[in-house]
Amino acid sequence: MSEVEINNILERIYFIRGEKVMLDKDIASLFEVDTKVLKQAVRRNIERFPSDFMFELTDNEHKNLRSQNVTSSFHGGDRYLPFAFTEQGIAMLSSVLRSEKAIQVNISIMRAFVKMRRFIDGYKDLSDKIIELEDKFDKKFSIVFNLLKQFIKEEKERVPIGYTLKNKNE
Repeated sequence: MSEVEINNILERIYFIRGEKVMLDKDIASLFEVDTKVLKQAVRRNIERFPSDFMFELTDNEHKNLRSQNVTSSFHGGDRYLPFAFTEQGIAMLSSVLRSEKAIQVNISIMRAFVKMRRFIDGYKDLSDKIIELEDKFDKKFSIVFNLLKQFIKEEKERVPIGYTLKNKNE
């Protein structure tokens, strides 16, 4: 698959329950099979799909996902809650759906997950460097802030020099 097709796959990866997942209808579309066929194959081989490979969305998760996506793929009201497949679950699908198309698409999906992981790792490296810089400068600025606080405290404690106006009532 081309870079454009991998980017198309990346657009179909969601973060649900802290996991990167793809939904059954998106996978079925890529594999060029009906979602019903994919779900039947999974149910016939359910022992291959433990909860860290695949889970069914809750009604709230599904509603939340639909509200975040205004694409036409969510219209029509699904009769059943979708399955969400983790990277391992998608890899397992290739042993359940053995068509040539499923194998080729599965390879592309694995490449998309690797590309996403590399991007996230790069982002984490950048985030770590920013935190390191913040710590470094926070320490330097804390000295300045402490000196300013000390100066303000000393200013408040000083007795003013010169004439002072007395209150008329005194």
